[in-house]
Amino acid sequence: MLAHAPVVALKPDHAAPAPVSERIRERVQQAGQRHHANDNIAGFIAAGELDELRLEVEQRLLGLLRALVIDTDHDHNSRGTARRVARMFIDEVFRGRYHAPPEVTAFPNVTRLGQLMLVGPLALRSACSHHLCPIMGKLWIGVLPNADSELIGLSKYARISDWVMSRPQIQEEAIAMLADELERRIRPDGLALVLQADHFCMHWRGVKDDQARMRSTLMRGVFSHDAGLRREFLGLVAGGAA
Repeated sequence: MLAHAPVVALKPDHAAPAPVSERIRERVQQAGQRHHANDNIAGFIAAGELDELRLEVEQRLLGLLRALVIDTDHDHNSRGTARRVARMFIDEVFRGRYHAPPEVTAFPNVTRLGQLMLVGPLALRSACSHHLCPIMGKLWIGVLPNADSELIGLSKYARISDWVMSRPQIQEEAIAMLADELERRIRPDGLALVLQADHFCMHWRGVKDDQARMRSTLMRGVFSHDAGLRREFLGLVAGGAA
């Protein structure tokens, strides 16, 4: 009768660490926050994790390219595509999701400026959250400050706008999110926005219409009930857009 071989106790395998995207998502969910395409999640990303996230996104994009039957091993044009696109998403076109808001120095309204200010047109770039196709447009901002408003420089409007728009989203929501951010920063009596954009999900695919554009307007504070002020703002926008 054969003797049974001794039973060797196996050490339990150490579980592999969760992908960085799952660790970030868990923090967001534990905080009861949402993480839609147009949300900023920078506050849930620990130091050094953006580097991990770029690598994870690169690997997943590499899988996508292979699923599209693209030879990323031998095609010299596609060999580095996954790495380039991962960096583009996190550090450029979707930067507004993964990076903290820009530092903006404000100064008090010591001269008690209370007249309409027009900023623009500012060039804006975003992406449609439905197809991740580019949205390219121009933005005009009207501000009616009060004595307690914070004033910011022209370049700061551009930085804030770029931070909000550098996320996948739809235009109707983007203009409202930008208005919220500007109101929080400068606390004006009135805020008006006009955003006109080309949507490449329409130009590049679908009906392939090269001429169609979308224009969104948003009026808050005194702009919402002062028809004369609205006309003045829209007239200035029309003059600058001509």
